[in-house]
Amino acid sequence: MQDILKLKPIFQERIWGGRALEEYFGYQIPSDTTGECWAISAHRNGDCLIENGDLAGQKLSEVYQSHRDLFGRINSPVFPLLTKILDAKNDLSVQVHPDDEYAMQVENDLGKTECWYILDCEEGAELIFGHTARTRKELEEMIKKGNWDSLLTRVSIHPGDFFYVPSGTIHALCKGTLVLETQQSSDTTYRVYDYDRVDDEGKKRDLHIESSIKVAMVPHVGTRVHPAVQEEENLTITHYVDSTFFTVEKWEVHGEADKKLPGFTLVSILDGEGTMNDLPVKKGEHFILTEAKDRVKLEGQFTAMVSWIEKIKC
Repeated sequence: MQDILKLKPIFQERIWGGRALEEYFGYQIPSDTTGECWAISAHRNGDCLIENGDLAGQKLSEVYQSHRDLFGRINSPVFPLLTKILDAKNDLSVQVHPDDEYAMQVENDLGKTECWYILDCEEGAELIFGHTARTRKELEEMIKKGNWDSLLTRVSIHPGDFFYVPSGTIHALCKGTLVLETQQSSDTTYRVYDYDRVDDEGKKRDLHIESSIKVAMVPHVGTRVHPAVQEEENLTITHYVDSTFFTVEKWEVHGEADKKLPGFTLVSILDGEGTMNDLPVKKGEHFILTEAKDRVKLEGQFTAMVSWIEKIKC
């Protein structure tokens, strides 16, 4: 069985995108408005190819269906996680994502709980995280009146910050922000507000006001993240979040280290280079450590964001 799957990223153009994915990671991007790198994805809207080993050339969705032994006892009918890198050169729309129940009934998709690690941002950068409405009726009234300054809560950000964003959270990344996002494998987004901007053809993008009001968390309840740092031999682990949907950590490797795996594990190299089980890895590359091995040997000087599903479903 293949112990490491290297993924070929897929790039998505967005009205708010730029060239930071090229500048920060050296990717060959399709345009000046490249907003998203789908780094590890088996979603139907962006299905990554395997680049190494006997499974090279196959889509991740195909490998998940035909080699379930690589992914342990997960019973999800689709590969459950998605790793993205987002370049918000300009503001993203103010938006909200539904939970699993609503998304499956209405969109035939998973819900979308996500989290953000701020890779880089401009001085003074911020994001929208939550709202001030106390009732759903008040939320509806403030949206219809366009009372955005009173409704939306803005938060200052800095490189290295981490945010957990449950489904139902009204939110938006704002301009000058580069983010690694770990999320459920979903592409369902409801736009609440898009600043009245238009695309190249002079058209405004669709809004989804009714759906947004239905799925939004009211009142907003923020989820504060308290990172916990653990030192192992030549390995510094920063633990960010445990949830039903994913666990996320940052691994900083400085030398030779050996790490027991919790199950199949998604890995994105944020900086540096080295090896995993003797396979060369470097900044900007993305991998899945499968359940072919229960440990990984790490060597070099690199930083990786890793994620997995902690609560295995039988």
